[in-house]
Amino acid sequence: MKNLILLLIAVLAIIAGNSAFVVRENERAVLLQFGRVLRSDYVPGLHWKLPLLQNVRKFERRIVTLDKEPQRYLTSERKDVLVDFFVKWRIKDAAIFNTASSGDERLAESRLDSTTRNALGKEIVKRSLQEVVSDQRSELMVELRDNISEAVEELGIEVVDLRVMRIDLPDEVSQKVFDRMTSERKAVANRLRSQGTEAAEKIRANAERDAQIAMAEAQRDAQELRGAGDAESARIYADAFNRDAEFYAFWRSLEAYRAAFTEPGSVLVLDPKSEFFQYFGEGAKR
Repeated sequence: MKNLILLLIAVLAIIAGNSAFVVRENERAVLLQFGRVLRSDYVPGLHWKLPLLQNVRKFERRIVTLDKEPQRYLTSERKDVLVDFFVKWRIKDAAIFNTASSGDERLAESRLDSTTRNALGKEIVKRSLQEVVSDQRSELMVELRDNISEAVEELGIEVVDLRVMRIDLPDEVSQKVFDRMTSERKAVANRLRSQGTEAAEKIRANAERDAQIAMAEAQRDAQELRGAGDAESARIYADAFNRDAEFYAFWRSLEAYRAAFTEPGSVLVLDPKSEFFQYFGEGAKR
């Protein structure tokens, strides 16, 4: 009798253990009976099911990241670009997810990856390289996220976020672009250099012309001033001569003496009867 009671208790414990299940905060659960979903709206906590006839399948409630290798796309200019992106997604409806993918997260992720790559390719081919890498990229990501989320809704999942981390050119394209940019920069530099040389020549020619004009005008003014000075000097000399010719001659002789004997010890060898010493002689006689 005692053994029977223990056996009954053991059977009840097994049945109770197979009847109870716990749903955690980070889980979604569906109740299945013969492969058909009976319920999927479980909240975290302890729940019950029929043993043997029913079973529970649990899925991740948290956000999952899809991060694959960069994919090559063509822009509207037929330029190859490598796009590195990631997708944040989660299970929205556990019942639909279980039916559509047999509860296989890898299958759902593969479908999501294919859908995302196709959608990215369709949008990038509509845009130029500059538009893809410009500020319009944020708008593009929002539009893509909504479109992809709608496309994978039949899988029972939703796209939370879609981001392009990096857009690169393939190595062979990068070298061609670099070479083209280098040649373009060199052409611009040569054009600017030639324009600068031309402008410098014009400035130099204008400066030389202005210098020659200024020099000619200065020489003209100098000649005019010199002529005016000479005329004024001649007038003064003539006026002085007309007033007293003898005194003027005497004064000119003194000026000549001063000019001849500027240095101490100067010696001038002349005939004493020379006209140069006429006033010395007359002065001695006087």
